[in-house]
Order: sequence, then structure tokens, then C-alpha cells
Amino acid sequence: MTIARLISFTTATLASPLLLGISGSASAQGRAGHAQAAAAHAPAQRPSADQAAKAEKGFTAIAEKLNTTPDALKSAYDEARQANPKLTRGQFIAANLLAQHLGSKNSSITTQAVLDGLNSGKNISTTLESLGLSPSEATDAQRAANRELREAERQSAASSKATSETKPDQDKPNR
Repeated sequence: MTIARLISFTTATLASPLLLGISGSASAQGRAGHAQAAAAHAPAQRPSADQAAKAEKGFTAIAEKLNTTPDALKSAYDEARQANPKLTRGQFIAANLLAQHLGSKNSSITTQAVLDGLNSGKNISTTLESLGLSPSEATDAQRAANRELREAERQSAASSKATSETKPDQDKPNR
């Protein structure tokens, strides 16, 4: 009888840690799988109202240079993003500036042509070269567009800072 008890005790003592180890790792794997599934099915986050206002304010700076409204520019950007989700705001604005500046010299350079080039995986310089510019002309045009964008953003920042510094009962400074 003592041998039977000893065998059952030994079996129970050896089997318990094995069973606990197997069930512990299985439940950990189940939790990891659940976390992955939850992340995969999480709804896409929409930009907050603050982010949307900031994005629209970002188009205010350049809209005047492009002779359009910030709303029209934002809706054109949203439309272009549907065609190319990897399109950045900077690329979109550069495409518009380049088309405005170079379109009169070369009719094949349009906003849509530049956006199509970006959508096909080319960068802006390569796209401009494929539309008929030399490599140096493409680089110069891109630099000019970037300079104009920075200038417009500086002017917008300065004007919004001046507006925020004036008190409601004071007149706004003349420009």
C-alpha cells in the first residue's frame, strides 16, 4: 500500500507542474491572439476637430498664393489622398505650386500629371524630368516651390501671431 501511495503522489506531483505550464502558455497565447485580433479590428481613428482645424489653417497660408480658397484646396487634397493614400500635404502643395509656375512654359506640367507621377512611385524631381524638364531645371523648380511654401507659412504664422496679440478693443495693425 505504501508503494501505491508513493506512485500516485509522485505522479500527481510531477504531472501538476507540467499541466500548469502547458495551460499557462496556452492561455498566454490566447491573450496575445486576442490582442492582435482586437488591434486588427479596431476602427480607424478620425482626426479630431482640433486636427481638422489645424489642417485647414495649414492650407490658408498657401491658398492665397494659388489663387484659391483653403476649403477648395482641402477638398482637392482629400480627393487626391483617396487616389494615393501615401500622398503628403507637402507633396500636394508642391504639385500645385509647380503646375502654377511651370505650366505656362510647359503645358504637360499640370497638377494632375505631377500627382500621377507621385502615385506611380516616382519622386517629384523624376516626375518633372519625365514631363520634359532637365534634371537641373527640375531641382531648381522644386527648390523654388519649397521656398515659396516656407515663405507663405511664415507670413501666415506672422499674421496669426499679430492677430492673436491684438486685444478685442484695439484696432488691428495695418499691413
